[in-house]
Amino acid sequence: MAANSFREDEQMSNTDRKKIFVRMIRYLRPHIAEIIPVFISLIVTVGISLISPLLIEYAIDVHVANKNIRGLITIATIIVALGVIYILFVKLRMYMMNKVANKVLLDIRQELYEHIQTLSFTFFDNRPTGKILARIIGDVNSMKDVMANTITNLIPNFITVFGVVIIMLIKDWKLALGCFASLPIMVVSIFWIRNVNHKRWQDVRKKASNMNAYVHEDIAGISVVQSFHAEKETKTTFRELANAHRDAYISACRAADLFGPSIDMSWAISSMILYLVAIRLLGYTAASVGLITAFASYSSMFWSPIMGLSNYYNQLITNITAAERVFDILDTEAEIVDKEGAKELPEISGSVSFENVGFTYDEGTETQTRVLENVNFDVKPGETIALVGPTGAGKTTIVNLISRFYDIQKGKILVDGYDLTDVTINSLRKQMGIMTQDNFIFHGTVRENIMYGNLDATEEEMIAAAKAVNAHDFIMNLENGYDTELKERGAGLSIGQRQLLAFARTMISMPKILILDEATSSIDTHTEMLVQKGIQALLKGRTSFVIAHRLSTIKNADRIFVINGGGIMEAGNHDQLMARRGAYYQLYQAQFA
Repeated sequence: MAANSFREDEQMSNTDRKKIFVRMIRYLRPHIAEIIPVFISLIVTVGISLISPLLIEYAIDVHVANKNIRGLITIATIIVALGVIYILFVKLRMYMMNKVANKVLLDIRQELYEHIQTLSFTFFDNRPTGKILARIIGDVNSMKDVMANTITNLIPNFITVFGVVIIMLIKDWKLALGCFASLPIMVVSIFWIRNVNHKRWQDVRKKASNMNAYVHEDIAGISVVQSFHAEKETKTTFRELANAHRDAYISACRAADLFGPSIDMSWAISSMILYLVAIRLLGYTAASVGLITAFASYSSMFWSPIMGLSNYYNQLITNITAAERVFDILDTEAEIVDKEGAKELPEISGSVSFENVGFTYDEGTETQTRVLENVNFDVKPGETIALVGPTGAGKTTIVNLISRFYDIQKGKILVDGYDLTDVTINSLRKQMGIMTQDNFIFHGTVRENIMYGNLDATEEEMIAAAKAVNAHDFIMNLENGYDTELKERGAGLSIGQRQLLAFARTMISMPKILILDEATSSIDTHTEMLVQKGIQALLKGRTSFVIAHRLSTIKNADRIFVINGGGIMEAGNHDQLMARRGAYYQLYQAQFA
């Protein structure tokens, strides 16, 4: 699993290179109709390259030896024509394959993005956002060259090598063996380099991911950085991460750069042995100049694809680590999923029951934290329940369990008598409205942000929702009203205005169960007075769970649960709890002292 800090390298479980490669190639299957023309052009170009040395041999041994100028011109014309055809088909092959590769990348990125949407909060809790972005963007992009070159380089090079070997053995097996004599040197070199290089490129990806995570975190918190004059410290940290990435990259490149020299050395040895066998051992005369020339061409055609294959393999080693990181996320199973046979939750009235519910974060690990133990309560439809208590007591955990963002480890949670584990997640959440103290405002218009709560809502319903939470007036004072373009996270709006938009977005979804988690904590007193009536309209007729540290906002709740020590310490309305002079009374007195 991935690390929880930009200072730690990510760990991956699946690093079987062969399986990763085969898995990548499978993504080409849906595009086989577009790949067939690529194969046709591939066959044409390989055929031309294999025929050309034979034409040169024929031209030398027949037309040059007999001083046949007309025949020589004819052969030269044929070779030039074949060359033009070869260039056109190579360009066509590269264009078509790159087009397919881009489509495959789109498929992979879409699959990866959709899969990430299904993962539970635990996945995101354990990873900096920057590391997730690095896999969706950078690592997926790195797979493109492997996809394209598998068809455009790997297969034609294999076919070329195979064809050259057959032709050379047929023409003269002794010369052929001379050309192949240095292959063992190359094979040993490549296998050694491969093992070293793969680990180094894995390290490069990890260091790049660390740096990406830090940059994302630093930019997201730039206001804190500047307000505390921490630019010097952040520069130092970034330099350390950038240097680590640079060092890892240089180390990987050093190993990668050994591929070329090992092939060049084998090629040079092969050429020397070829001429030694041809002239010294076999005693070829001038009459066999064409054959020797042809063999020299075939030797070049043999080692050039070998060089191409080594470059491809080097590229594969470089980029297979990116595929590993992509598939590592795709292989991460969602913890919160519909069990087999789960049913659609029908329209609910909103009753909620906890039966001996227990929950522990990071259960089974050294850092496990027990939050809830044997929690029991029943909430009637339309009832407003306020949850109060110290930080970390389990208030947010309770509402997250109702929303099924986490699955309970003990007990049952029932909504209208339906066990949450027996109904589909989508049918549950579409009947819920959730607001937190950090409601995200998307880049787009005000209208788009409100309609996000219900894409099928009408214009009248949208305006009614905004009016209900007292957001309509400030929206109409914006430059273009509901068509005003908002920046990411609602930059340019006040915190209170962003909260009002979030209220409107929740209001328009018309939820049966409403959860307000510190939803008014960022609103000033004046804005709170404006929105309280809207909140009451929002709560009316809905089962609501309200978490608030500002106790003045929950005095009208039907019941107040004081959460602490893994359960409910006290329960009752405001007047009842104040009369008991217990935990709630102490909290209230401490806040208003």
